Formats: sequence, structure tokens, C-alpha cells
Amino acid sequence: MLCSGLHSMMLRGVAHSAKDTVTFLLARSHGSSPGLKFLSFWSEVTNRSFLIHSTYTTDTKPGEENKKTIEDLHRLSVDIKKIRRVKEWVLLQEVAYVPEIARILREMGADEPAIASILERCPEAMLRSPAEVNSQRALWQLVCQKENQLIKLIEQFPDSFFATGYHENQKANILFFQELGLKNNIITRFLTSAPSIFHNPPEKNKHVIETLQRNYLSLGGSDANMKIWILKLLSQNPFILLSTSSAIQENLEFLRKSDFTDHEVLQLLSKLKGFIFQLTPSTMQKSMLFSKNVFKCSDQEFKQLVLKCPALLYYSVPILEERLEGLLKEGISIAQIRETPMVLELTTQIVQYRIKKLSALGYSIKSGNLENLNGTKKDFEANYGKIQSKKERPMFNPVAPLNIED
Repeated sequence: MLCSGLHSMMLRGVAHSAKDTVTFLLARSHGSSPGLKFLSFWSEVTNRSFLIHSTYTTDTKPGEENKKTIEDLHRLSVDIKKIRRVKEWVLLQEVAYVPEIARILREMGADEPAIASILERCPEAMLRSPAEVNSQRALWQLVCQKENQLIKLIEQFPDSFFATGYHENQKANILFFQELGLKNNIITRFLTSAPSIFHNPPEKNKHVIETLQRNYLSLGGSDANMKIWILKLLSQNPFILLSTSSAIQENLEFLRKSDFTDHEVLQLLSKLKGFIFQLTPSTMQKSMLFSKNVFKCSDQEFKQLVLKCPALLYYSVPILEERLEGLLKEGISIAQIRETPMVLELTTQIVQYRIKKLSALGYSIKSGNLENLNGTKKDFEANYGKIQSKKERPMFNPVAPLNIED
């Protein structure tokens, strides 16, 4: 194609001749309307004067860094070494919009250090055209109207903001999530931490939601609670939308065939926050067989263990094996783990750290309750504080009168 062929050519400075100007214009038109004819460009050349765009470099050879880009980045005090280490290819591009992107970010309230930081961590930002960035800005303002808050989000998650593709899908999905009842702050969190779900066609996301709603009702859920359940599930794990309806159906059927009642399946869905749909029946089957062999229990006993600790279903065999070995090396018995299986939700490093802290207080995990080892960081710190205060408590009442015989 004529445009793309000329686009790959080397641009040689300001167009001093008509030929140079035509080459420049054709390169600029790459990606725009393919129907533009050579004569229309020639007519423009003969009738107008052109302002050469600042983003085009001079004397840039294939495989060489764009000198103009480097100069623009230097002016903004960007650490170019950082970019070279991770994404040097960005510096080789013939077209970049460094001053334009910096101006937009400045308009939104970013200071110079913030602009430099954004470009260092997301160099692709300089390859987005001002039109693309302004469109993305308007899109994100659908859920985050205040620009001072928006620029903070961009500073924190530049990669998510400057992923400017799928614009129509992004907009349609934002509107769909709003109609569904998700609050703007939740949708904003999705945009920053799970941008890939906005790339889906909105029809695909709707189909997944409908599949979840249908299964929720078939498992005994009520119409009155369905919306709350769906919104909570999405808030906890938006990546559920990357699943297919058939995968969701297969996993639910597997659990039913594994003798879990409808109520228990619903329990597992809620406890696992939808992560169950990122598994396959095959991986779940392997994890279940491994755990049953370790704990030497019947199907019914194992089912109760899974309901108590869904990690037995969720984690793969290598992860379960590693965590069990770590606990056994610390002197913890299989019987103790079976009594408190939730300890398998902790990594080996966390277990070792907590055991060390408890041991410093003279608490023996081998003979003690694993509940003190268990839980979130907040739970553990609370239990640790109780054990510490109990240890430091005096054995006698210092204000009680002493019984001294004469």
C-alpha cells in the first residue's frame, strides 16, 4: 500500500521541496482514510503552506533513537536510561508526541515530576496522539469527574490509562456497568486494575452476567438477593468476565457431580469470590484427589474440609504440596492441619514469619492451636497482641495487700 510504504521511509527534516512535503504528508496520513489520492495531496502542496509537526524527527535512521524524542524527554527531566532498559523500542519510533502529552497532563493538574514519572513508567504514552488521549480522558471522566482525582489515578496506573484501544467497547461497558448498578468508584477500580474486561464486546460481558444470574437462581438463590450477589461477586473479582459461559457451566456441573448440594455450591461460589471459574474440572479433580490422600478421609469428610477451606479446591497440586511440606518441616502434624485446614491459604514464607514471632513469645505451635497462626494479617496481629499481653501480665495483683506474718 502506497501510504504504508512511504510511512516506513526515513523523514529528512523540514520539507524544503514539494517532493519532501508530499512524502511528509503521506507519512502523516498513515492510518487515516485510505482513499486519499496522490493528486489531492499535490493540490494541497501547491495551494497551502504547512506547519511541520514537532513530533517528527530529523535524520532518523532505522534502528536509531529519535533525536527529537530524546531532546523532548530531556527537557522534561525524564530518566531516559530507565526507558532504554525496559522499552527502548519506544525511542526508535519515528513519531512521538512528548510535548503534546506533557501539555495535556499539565492541563489536568500534573506537575513536572509527575509527568516525568508517568513517561518513565509508561513510555508508550508518548506514542498516543493528543486526540486519542483526550478521548480516553473524556471516557474516564464518565466515572471520575474531578480532574484532580483523575490525574492521581493516571499517576498510579499510567499503563491502564494509556491503553487507548477498544474505545467503543470501553465506553459501552462503562455504561453497561452503570446500568447494572455498579458504583462509579468500583468501575474506576476496574479501569485501573482490570482494564482487559473493558476490551470485551459488551454483549459478551452481558452474556456472562446472564449466565451467573441464571445459575444463581437454579442453585436456590432468591430474586431479591440476586442483584446484590452479582454486584458483590463482580466487585471482588471482575476477571470473572473473562470466563466463557460454557466454562462457568462446566465448573458448576463438576461441583454438583462431586456430591456438593446446590446450597453448598452457592457457598463455594461466594467463598471463592468467583475464582472457581478460572479453574477447570481437571485441575479441581487433581487437587481433590491429592488432598483426600493426604488427609485419609472419606468423601463426606473431605467435602466438609473443602467447605471449611475452599483453597483445597482452588490451589493446584504443586502449591498444596509445597505448603504442606513447609508446615510439616515446622513440626506441625497432618492432624493439626486437618483440624485447621485454612492454614493452607498462607504461603510458606508467611507461615515461617508468624511461627518465628510466636516462638519469640514462648508459644509452641507444635502443641498449640493453629488458629493463632491463621487468618489475615490483621487477624494474626490481633491474636499475637492477645498472646503478648497475656505473657506480660503479672502473676499476682500488685495492688492487693500482702499477707505478712509478724
